[in-house]
Amino acid sequence: MSSVGVTAQTAGKSAARAAARRRDRGSRAVRAAARRPGWVTYLLLAITLVISAFPLYYTLVLGSSTQEEISQQAVPQWLPDLSLLDRFATVMASSQINFWKALANSVIISVTASLSVVLFSTLAGFAFAKLRFAWRRGLLVFVIATMAVPTQLGVIPLYILMTDLDWVGKLQAVIVPAMLCPFGVFWMTQYLSSALPYELVEAARVDGASMLRTFRSVALPAAAPAAAMLFLFWFVMQWTMFFWPSIVLNSQNPTLPLVVQSLQGNYFTDHSLVMAGIFLVTFPLLVIFAIVGKQLVAGIMTGAVKG
Repeated sequence: MSSVGVTAQTAGKSAARAAARRRDRGSRAVRAAARRPGWVTYLLLAITLVISAFPLYYTLVLGSSTQEEISQQAVPQWLPDLSLLDRFATVMASSQINFWKALANSVIISVTASLSVVLFSTLAGFAFAKLRFAWRRGLLVFVIATMAVPTQLGVIPLYILMTDLDWVGKLQAVIVPAMLCPFGVFWMTQYLSSALPYELVEAARVDGASMLRTFRSVALPAAAPAAAMLFLFWFVMQWTMFFWPSIVLNSQNPTLPLVVQSLQGNYFTDHSLVMAGIFLVTFPLLVIFAIVGKQLVAGIMTGAVKG
């Protein structure tokens, strides 16, 4: 006998009708959740994709055009051509901008700073999320509050410090200030608070594991999805950073954004070369996202449903 029939016998026909309506609403909700997105959703996604990809497309179009064509028309041509490869070769082969040295410097700075931020942020996040010590909440609030201080306020004292250390013009002047990130500490604290059960930490401690062993064997595997996202976020930040490197580095030891800036002359600027340089700076990031983007999203979704 169905549940509606049982309800009709025990509570009357009105209760049975109410139960049937609730069951129908539940089944409609399940069918609506399983239904594929409509054309409106795909249209909005297509519009978002076109808007996001347009700057890259426009960069390639201008990089394929001559300076005369750029000055005459806003869109000199509809599709890039093979002349873009000549612009790439010109930028990479120029002896005035040290492209390959700038590429190596950007890789060293971005990778070193990102690994450092992931390590220290995960350590601090584990301590704030799962350890109990005096002034824990106050210290976390202080770390978060430092994000409200504009970076520009610390430029002068930081530059004086780099001068006293004789680091001006050297990569460590860019790497060392970027080895810590308050946002990274907040990010890892929030993630580990929900993704790492306290019982796992207690079990490791009962088994005789030291705190560092507990961090390495228990906290790090749980923090892997968030750590990967933090690494990618900070890598992009350091790869594209212009403000501080432009102050503390020079043309003999540049990064890729400084190379693009040096392509602009004082009296004449070849915009096609500038656009080719911009694309060369952006291309490694596109490759990274194409390779690890799917795995990062899968890791985030896996971490989101834990516990």
